[in-house]
Amino acid sequence: MKNEVKKFFLIILILFIASFSYFGGFLVGHKNIEFEKGFVPRLINTQLSQPKEVDFSLFWEVFNKIEEKYPGEINRQNLVYGAIKGMVAALADPYSSFFAPGEFKEFLEDLTGQFEGIGIEISQKQNKFLIVAPLDGSPAQKAGLKAGDEILKIDGVETSLMTFEEVISKIRGKKGTEVTLTILRQGWGTPRDFTIKRGVIKVESVSYQLLEGRIGYLKISQFGDDTIPLLKKYLKTIEKDKPAGIILDLRNNPGGYLDGAVDVASVFLPAGKVVVIEQDKSGERDEKKTTLSPSLQNYKVVVLINKGSASGAEIVAGALKDWERATLVGEITFGKGSVQELEQLPNNAALRLTIAKWLTPKGTEINGAGIAPDVAVAETEVAGQDPQLDKAKQLLQ
Repeated sequence: MKNEVKKFFLIILILFIASFSYFGGFLVGHKNIEFEKGFVPRLINTQLSQPKEVDFSLFWEVFNKIEEKYPGEINRQNLVYGAIKGMVAALADPYSSFFAPGEFKEFLEDLTGQFEGIGIEISQKQNKFLIVAPLDGSPAQKAGLKAGDEILKIDGVETSLMTFEEVISKIRGKKGTEVTLTILRQGWGTPRDFTIKRGVIKVESVSYQLLEGRIGYLKISQFGDDTIPLLKKYLKTIEKDKPAGIILDLRNNPGGYLDGAVDVASVFLPAGKVVVIEQDKSGERDEKKTTLSPSLQNYKVVVLINKGSASGAEIVAGALKDWERATLVGEITFGKGSVQELEQLPNNAALRLTIAKWLTPKGTEINGAGIAPDVAVAETEVAGQDPQLDKAKQLLQ
C-alpha cells in the first residue's frame, strides 16, 4: 500500500515538473518572461495576446507605487482611463481622442444642434488650442471671437496645463454662467480677455434667402443631423426662385458628418462624380461618389471659404473646385483633412481614432494644407462690411 502511495505522488511530481517546464518554456520562447541577471523572472505582458515587444512592467510598477504611497483617495478605474487618454494623446494627432464614460454624450450633442456653452469649435495644433470657428449667432460670435484665435487661458488657468477634453469641459457649462477666455489673435501685441455668458446653443445648420439681383444665398454652418432635411427643404424654394446664381457660404463651418458633406456636394455636381477620396494606412483608396440628384448642377456657383472652413466644408469646396463647378472666394481653409472612426466601447466610453486621410477628387491632400481660394479676399473686422460676400455677388452679376 505504501509503495502504491509513493508511486502516486511520484507520478504527480513528474507531471508537475513536466507541466512547469513546458509552460515556462512557452513563456520564454514567446518572450513573455525575460531572465535578467541572477535569472530573476520579469513579467513583460499580463496577457499572452499583447504585442511581444511592448513592455508593460513599467505601467504596473507605477500603478503599484501610486497605490502604495499616494496619500489621497485613489480611483483605480480613473487611473486606467487616464492611462488610455495618455496613450491616445501620444499619437500627437489632435483629432484622435478617448472619451471616458459621460464624456461621449457631450461630444454627440455637438452634432444634434443643441447644447449648453458658448458655441465654438476647437482644435489642438502643436500644443496650441485654436478656435476653428464660432457658430453663427452663438455667444462666442457675439462676443467677437474669430476663427484662428488662440485660447491661452480659461478663467485664469493656462490651457498648456490642460488636455483637449479638459479645455472643452471647462468652456462648457450651464446657461447663464460665465467663462473668461484669454485670447491671442494674429496681429495683436498682447492677449485680451473675453468674458462670455453661456447659453443654449441651438443652430439650424442650413439657411437660405434670395438676395438683391436674384442671387440665391445658401449658408451651411455645419454638417449635422438636420443638414440634409433642411437642404432638401430649401432646394424646393430655390427651384421656385430660379436665381441667377448661387452663393454657397461655408465660412466658419467646422465640418461634421462625412455623409452630409458628400450629399451637399452632390446637388452641385453631375451624377457619378467623385466627391472625396479616403486613403487608409495601407494606401488603399476609397472613392466617395455623388449621392443625391444634381438639382443645382446648372447654376453658376461661388463658394465662400475662410480659416474657419474645416473638414466637411473643405471636402465640398475641394470637390467643387476640382470639377470646376464653382469659384472659391475668401481665404485658405483650416486644413483638417483626416477621417475619424467613432467606436463606442464598454461602459459608455468611446474612441475617436484617425484611420485615413482625405484627398480631393484630383488627389490633392487636404490635411495641413487646406483649400486655397480662386479669388483671395481677406475678412474685415469693420462692422456691417463683408468684402468676401460683396466679391461673390460681383462675380455672379
